[in-house]
Amino acid sequence: MNLVQDRPLAASALSAGASSRAAAARPAAVLAGEFLTFRLGQEEYGVDILKVQEIRSYEAPTRIANAPAFLKGVVNLRGVIVPILDLRLKLGCESAEIGATTVVIVLNVRDRVVGAVVDSVSDVMQLDAAKVQPAPPMNALVDTRYIRGIANVAERMLILVDIEAVLTGEELSLLDGGF
Repeated sequence: MNLVQDRPLAASALSAGASSRAAAARPAAVLAGEFLTFRLGQEEYGVDILKVQEIRSYEAPTRIANAPAFLKGVVNLRGVIVPILDLRLKLGCESAEIGATTVVIVLNVRDRVVGAVVDSVSDVMQLDAAKVQPAPPMNALVDTRYIRGIANVAERMLILVDIEAVLTGEELSLLDGGF
């Protein structure tokens, strides 16, 4: 299935809400819905389809001096300057080379347009609450605030990402400052 396109992605999903509460405190209905699945290294992740604006082929962004490592630069998307984040670096995954399947998922994050570099997109998947479990409790050294839940689908684990919790307030301010 080829999901790469240069036009907006149609979304007919259940509203998942934009809460920044911990996944364990969320009601099961908030964990259900339609998710775009993508890969970062060997792991598979999902993001609420309602946050996805479009999926684009990777193009090298224009680098911004003194930017954090996860901010790869900016691209011009139909007249809008869009910051491009490398989710592998932001989420602490191993760095990977840009390849033929590397894409940018253009997302709406707190009323901002942001691009996220991922290794590949997989599918759009409908998940009901019965398939989604809250993130397990971990010690204070493991940051799980961005995990909405974990789904076990066809013998594979899918980490559901709260894309709005991935960026801190300070990081969002950085994006506001120059873009």
